[in-house]
Amino acid sequence: MQTTSEMATKKEETSSPDNPMVAYNPGILPYASNVGAPAIKPDDTVGWRVEQAVKTNNYFRTKYEEIKEEYRQLIEQFEWNKLVYESDYRFIPVKGHTYYLYQRKNRNLFLSLIAPHEWDQFFIGAFKLDSEDKWIKVEPDEPKR
Repeated sequence: MQTTSEMATKKEETSSPDNPMVAYNPGILPYASNVGAPAIKPDDTVGWRVEQAVKTNNYFRTKYEEIKEEYRQLIEQFEWNKLVYESDYRFIPVKGHTYYLYQRKNRNLFLSLIAPHEWDQFFIGAFKLDSEDKWIKVEPDEPKR
C-alpha cells in the first residue's frame, strides 16, 4: 500500500504542467489524453446522412404527389366549371340546389332542373353552385319511391 506522500509524488509526476507528454488535468478533458485511454471513434455520420437523405427525399416525393393531385383536382374543377358556365340555361341558379347538365343531339350542352330519371336525355353530370359561385360536381339525386 502506498503512503500519502508516495501518492502525491506519483500524482505530481503524471499531472505536471511542466511535462508536455502528460495532460495536466486528464479527468476533465473531452478527449483521450494518453495511450491507455479509450479509443475515440467518430460517429457514423455516413449512416446518419443516408438515413436523413432517404427521409427527406420521401417527404419531398410525398409532398410533390400531394401537390400534383391537388393540381389535377383543381384543373378538373376548372374544366367542369367552364363546361357548366358555357352551357345553355335560362334561369338564375340558386346556390346549394342541384342542377343537371345534359347534351342535346346537336352536341350543345344545357343545364336543367329536371333529374335524369325523370326524362330521357343524354346526362353529363349533376352540379351544385357553392357559396363562391363555383359549380361542384355531385352525385345525382336518387328518385324517391
